[in-house]
Amino acid sequence: MNVLMPYLKKYKLDMFFAIISVALMAGSALWQPKLLQNVIQAISDDKMAKVNELGVQLIIIALIGLVAGAVNAVFSAKLAQNVAADIREATYRKIQSFSYGDIEKFSVGNLVVRMTNDVQQVQNLVMMGFQALIRMPILFVGAFILAMMTLPELWWVIMAMVVVVLLIVVVLFSQMGPKFGMIQGLIEKTNNIAKENLQGVRVVKSFNQERNEEKKFNVASDQLNHVNLQIGYLFSILMPFFTFIGQGAIAISIWYVGQNAGAHPTWIAAVTSFINYLMQIMMAIIIGGMMMTFAARGMVSLKRIKEVTDTVPSLTYQDGIAEQNLAGSIEFDHVSFTYPGDDKPTLQDITFNVAAGEMIGIVGATGSGKTTLAQLIPRLFDPTEGTVKVGGVDLHEVNEKSLRKAVSFVLQRATLFSGQIAMNLRQGKADASQADMQRAARIAQAAEFVERYDDTYEHVVEERSANFSGGQKQRLSIARGVVGNPQVLILDDSTSALDAKSEKLVQEALDHELADTTTLIIAEKISSVIHADRILVMDEGKLVAAGTHAELVQSSDIYREIYATQKAQEVIGK
Repeated sequence: MNVLMPYLKKYKLDMFFAIISVALMAGSALWQPKLLQNVIQAISDDKMAKVNELGVQLIIIALIGLVAGAVNAVFSAKLAQNVAADIREATYRKIQSFSYGDIEKFSVGNLVVRMTNDVQQVQNLVMMGFQALIRMPILFVGAFILAMMTLPELWWVIMAMVVVVLLIVVVLFSQMGPKFGMIQGLIEKTNNIAKENLQGVRVVKSFNQERNEEKKFNVASDQLNHVNLQIGYLFSILMPFFTFIGQGAIAISIWYVGQNAGAHPTWIAAVTSFINYLMQIMMAIIIGGMMMTFAARGMVSLKRIKEVTDTVPSLTYQDGIAEQNLAGSIEFDHVSFTYPGDDKPTLQDITFNVAAGEMIGIVGATGSGKTTLAQLIPRLFDPTEGTVKVGGVDLHEVNEKSLRKAVSFVLQRATLFSGQIAMNLRQGKADASQADMQRAARIAQAAEFVERYDDTYEHVVEERSANFSGGQKQRLSIARGVVGNPQVLILDDSTSALDAKSEKLVQEALDHELADTTTLIIAEKISSVIHADRILVMDEGKLVAAGTHAELVQSSDIYREIYATQKAQEVIGK
């Protein structure tokens, strides 16, 4: 509950009205049976004026309860909605501060469920808390005291019913708590399967895997259904048990009063009130138990959200460092890197320097560490050992905005966000003008298709950029990378979907338009980096060679082998 308190304190007025109204509701429900007892007694005594007076009081009490119920529903719902919205926003902000490693620790599907389903459960918890969980203790204590005062001779009926009902509630609801925790995990599992299937729908259909995907989803869905059914079965047992116990207590009470009515005629009026209090006691225990069980599910979700909000980002920037204009030089000094959870290092003792304005190619076999090396430059990860510098400044001592302004990273997998082309380009430079976007599009060879649209840069980007081809997405991604005129531009195999002509035009435009920008090109094809000032050759996480294309052909066996293989493939392809 410590997690909730800071959010609840923001809405003290809503909390006040919700608590006052629920207290009035409970008070109204408790006082009505007493008034009804007095009405019956007045009828027995033939005091019609008293009956009319008490009747008016009953109506007033009922109206108070009705208005209080409506007020409680409004303020409880408002409070729950506001708290849930604040928690969702805080969780999202926290996730935005995570590094790649932190995201991988939780997984995307896991975080989505925590921001949606888990927050929904917390919203339900707040709603129930200010409607039922506060009301039930008041009803239980009040009804217990008033029942004892109404017919103290039947104290043993009250105690017997309370003990039996509590035993059933404890036994059954103790079985439900763990199952709610299982449900959240199974919702995550089902969500992940559905997300992966929908994202990879082309692969699924290409390989005719619909049946297998259906089976995989059905297994997870059936597990979730099975746990939900178990909870449903437990609830289905409750009401028959409680109805039997309640009717039994009523029957015993009426029988006992009937046996002693001659000696105690006032008991006849009191028994109706007593029975009402018995039912209120029982329902307070039943509903309170049910609400506590659902609250247990909310507490599980609250704990899961707390795991996210309490996570300390593995990569942080120092406070108080002033912004600066970083130059384009890059320095790796004995850098090694191991991914969290891995035993084997991905990069081992990497040392090299890049002067501002150089074009550097990075080649190597798949898994040689090319992308990992590049990810250390914009500080998406911190090296396990060694130092990385940009513009002569250690990345541990740089201002985040300065680094983001200086270094632009274009990924192989082009990701565009739904909205407009202009919105996506302005992610690279928030205040990019139309001229800035046109220049970036020309460099990336995207202008040829963007400017054919009637609405040009305001053209809609659909969800997952489904209205663009792979090559178009890559070109827009490159345009986003260059629109801010970065000091360092990293292209991680980001022209892989382009044809040879378009790739050549992009490279020529980069050479001409961004001559002062330090460019690192990660490529599988040597033809993409053959004209680079220098080429770095990676192998099994190590920098094994560096030089121009001509030098490496002479001096590096690994480079020569890669080049010969690709050249042979080109000949075969012809």
